[in-house]
Amino acid sequence: MTDTANDPPLSGIRVLDLTSVVVGPTCTLLLAQQGAEVIKLEPPEGDLLRRLGGRARNPGMAPKFLHFNRGKRSISIDLKQPAGLAVARRLAGTVDVFVSNIRTEALRRLGLGWEDLAPDNPRLVHCAIAGFGSGGRYRDLPAYDTIIQGASGMADAMARRYGAPGYMPFVAADHMTGFLAAQAICAALVARARTGRGQAVEVPMFENMASFVLTEHMGQRTYGPGGEMGDPRILDPLGRPVRTLDGWICVSPNTDAQAFGFFDAIERPELKKDPRFSSVSARTANVQAYFSVRSEGLATRTTAEWLVLLRERQVPAMQVNTMDELFDDPHLQDVGLMVKQHHHSEGEIMALNPATRFSGGAPELRDAPRQGADGPAILRELGYGEDEIASLLAGPVVAP
Repeated sequence: MTDTANDPPLSGIRVLDLTSVVVGPTCTLLLAQQGAEVIKLEPPEGDLLRRLGGRARNPGMAPKFLHFNRGKRSISIDLKQPAGLAVARRLAGTVDVFVSNIRTEALRRLGLGWEDLAPDNPRLVHCAIAGFGSGGRYRDLPAYDTIIQGASGMADAMARRYGAPGYMPFVAADHMTGFLAAQAICAALVARARTGRGQAVEVPMFENMASFVLTEHMGQRTYGPGGEMGDPRILDPLGRPVRTLDGWICVSPNTDAQAFGFFDAIERPELKKDPRFSSVSARTANVQAYFSVRSEGLATRTTAEWLVLLRERQVPAMQVNTMDELFDDPHLQDVGLMVKQHHHSEGEIMALNPATRFSGGAPELRDAPRQGADGPAILRELGYGEDEIASLLAGPVVAP
């Protein structure tokens, strides 16, 4: 019997990845980090992120692409060609999971929807990541992260704090939806282990991000129409990092013990008995005054001095790292988040290790692939003969 105790949790799971840019590759990167074999199927022009993801050393290998597609294999197929579609369908018959962020109707026109693939592979978990759910009027609209941030209320949350709608300077909706898709796939795999059957999974960006915003900010609308929405603690303009004598600090004293420790640290112990600040509910009702006390109190010492004083009193606090400082953060060095790696085509790069650890083991992740680099090997695995492979590679069907 083979000892699998030290195998990664998704060892033995094979994934066909028809995703691009960020939302889908975030999902399949997580699956690869957890041990799945991920085969990235790219169109002839390649994943847009190969070109959109920053200045590259070599064409088609942008920095963002290198990070979002580590651990994957690549085959490049023209699905508009009947022979290319036949390759994709044969490949779909060999996998446990099919993931796509192609619009649902386009996927069905290709014959790669759940109802097309399930008869030949009834154990397949078919995950469609979409901008909008198939049951609503927006279902056919195109979507990117910025579209979803605006439509879901995320941009309005920025307006309530800063005075004008804005986007988070991250593709946050893409990231979060990708995480949710990976979780949903794993849940469907658990169900398959119990029932023996796969299923279709739809993960819409808009609905998930709307739920994210509303869970946080439903407020009094929870009890019916007309109620005030929004968490005032989070939306208050002062709910941000605080300036110190020499920089910025993040401080979040939420419990009574933390708030009272904070008042001691800033040498304002009398505030513990102030009815505006003496309890969690009082501080919530007087959040602007509380944040003002915080801002005024922290202006008198350096960030390093405050970190010592606040941590002595168990008050949650951290320095505000610049991106450059984050790259050199000693804790991240301790845990090995970033590692120097020799990439087969890009030379020496800094790669990111998975932040989540499993005691059972972790896979050794492959380099992010050149477009179509694994095509011939994958075709052999599918049973194509050498003459067939040569013919597919010679024409417009499979890019070498």
